[in-house]
Amino acid sequence: MSEPGEGGALVLFSGGQDSTTCLAWALERFERVETVGFDYGQRHRVELDRRQPLFAALARMKGTWARRLGEDHTISLSALSKVSDTALTRNVAIEMAENGLPNTFVPGRNIIFLTFAAALAYRRGLKHIVGGMCETDYSGYPDCRDDTIKALQVALNLGMDKRFVLHTPLMWIDKAATWDLAESLGGPALVDLIVDDTHTCYLGERGARHDWGFGCGTCPACKLRAEGFARYRAGKGEAA
Repeated sequence: MSEPGEGGALVLFSGGQDSTTCLAWALERFERVETVGFDYGQRHRVELDRRQPLFAALARMKGTWARRLGEDHTISLSALSKVSDTALTRNVAIEMAENGLPNTFVPGRNIIFLTFAAALAYRRGLKHIVGGMCETDYSGYPDCRDDTIKALQVALNLGMDKRFVLHTPLMWIDKAATWDLAESLGGPALVDLIVDDTHTCYLGERGARHDWGFGCGTCPACKLRAEGFARYRAGKGEAA
């Protein structure tokens, strides 16, 4: 566990499955944990509405988490939607683009997120920055790759003359293992919280509740989440 003198942590917290798992991971390790969410005109902006109920539930889950959970910040990045032409920032069908990436890829999004997070961490005196980027079970986004995060850590530390540490606890695990990680951090209660209260669906659909949570069930985010949950339950000998 980090000592308080090493600086606390800032978690990129969207209100989704991955960022909620990362927030629990940080709350287990750092004495002071703040959060930041980004409003960039995303089609599934409903994810941001899930954040406050999740804070309250996580605080009730463990006394140590309640004590460590600090200030929350929301940053408007509406300019990102203005320069992007994607299925996450426009009401268009989700499909594969000519470059082989799904058109849900928002160019530069994670680079921008982490840059703003570092600027905020600089002001707040936080050394550790935690994000849910993963290149194991993902949609192929180049700004989720480990090489991108490592390069950005170098650039941020040089540009701000700091020694930030960018943590990506999900980078090398698949979605089934992400569910397992949640259970190891908060038991079945955290798994249930993620199922019922987080949001991942790119379409912002919260009408249909599946065994893995709410969503359309067909977008890439829903498919990854559903398939991972099925493998997680199969690994425990439960019927999918």
